[in-house]
Amino acid sequence: MLPMEKEKYVLISIITSDEQETMASLDELSRLIDTAGGEECGRVLQRLPHPDVKSYLGSGKVEELRMEVIMTDADGVVCDDELSPVQMLTLSDALGVKVIDRTIVILDIFAAHAGSREGKIQVELAQLKYRASHLSGFGKALSRQGGGIGTRGPGETKLETDRRAIRHRMGQLSRQVKELESVRETGRKKRVKNRAIVIAIVGYTNAGKSTLLNALTGAEVLAEDKLFATLDPTTRALSLPDGMQVLLTDTVGFIHKLPHQLIEAFHSTLEEAQYADIILHVIDASDPDLEMHRKVVYDTLSELKITGKPIVTAFNKTDLATEEILRDKAADKTVRISAKKREGLDDLTKALSDTLKEMQTLLEMQIPYADTAFAGKVRQMGQVMEEEYLEDGIRLKAYVPSSLASEYASRIKPKITNIQ
Repeated sequence: MLPMEKEKYVLISIITSDEQETMASLDELSRLIDTAGGEECGRVLQRLPHPDVKSYLGSGKVEELRMEVIMTDADGVVCDDELSPVQMLTLSDALGVKVIDRTIVILDIFAAHAGSREGKIQVELAQLKYRASHLSGFGKALSRQGGGIGTRGPGETKLETDRRAIRHRMGQLSRQVKELESVRETGRKKRVKNRAIVIAIVGYTNAGKSTLLNALTGAEVLAEDKLFATLDPTTRALSLPDGMQVLLTDTVGFIHKLPHQLIEAFHSTLEEAQYADIILHVIDASDPDLEMHRKVVYDTLSELKITGKPIVTAFNKTDLATEEILRDKAADKTVRISAKKREGLDDLTKALSDTLKEMQTLLEMQIPYADTAFAGKVRQMGQVMEEEYLEDGIRLKAYVPSSLASEYASRIKPKITNIQ
């Protein structure tokens, strides 16, 4: 069976200020199209203070774009910014080919890569919200009878022209999301009750988060050199060098101009980082756009109101990096690693262990033998420095979370002396 021929797309963008940043964003868009199964066949750019309200590009540049489409025999045009329905319809009528934008491409990739039931529901809901706001812009070029980028995902009905069908389906999916959020919240409460320590892995897409999770825990999560290779979050247990047990949770990769529909749809997944004790930020040290991608991650965390948490930054792929000095001023600690080559992982786990220790209180406590289950919790969640078996109980000197110390004080009334 012959492989399907890739769709060809002309990329378009406007340069409002920084041309280098615009080109870097278009390079990333090209990779997104490749991930979605298409390929770039040309670019058309225009320097403007802001996009044309009706056609995104100026009228003369639209004609230049039309000629580029003809000469390259392109199947469509992809805009690096989100197009309004009017802009999409105007360009589609002028060019006679499919016109999509960066948001559609990302949504299409998410639709192809979501594996879990929750992921699929969240992606479909995001797609429907986008379609609901852009029905008038799709036109004939995006008919669901065709194929290619932008046609994966929700339903088999004519969603572009049936607003009632979209609203009805969105209502169904919203109810299912709430049910799944309830299940997720139950899991969180259970972790809080068990005083589980959670470390959330965040980072720009393709920074190596899944590879790192695999290297640290043997999780066997799919790890490919592609944007958004994995979407569904994975949580695995990790034993730190001092014996402390933690939960390591991967999250959806961030990206420049991440569609707000996806941030909203994946909020329940992304907010796992809100409940984490530590943020583990993975940065691709070999990325020429490292600084821009670092900023995107912190801006997204801020948008999700994930602030004030200890941050450990792991500069990954340092074996491929050209920069000798790597800094992240927003991080509490930084380490250099290569997850693929398993280099620097001891330094990373030590940095995580030290960070947790700094968040805890050094206590001396005497636990009655009748309450030895609590001693087990201390060993699991804290770092025991001294342990002695006495006639009337177990004496422990350990670094423990303040919440665990409070639990001992309120539930079993041990003799606790703060020795810090």
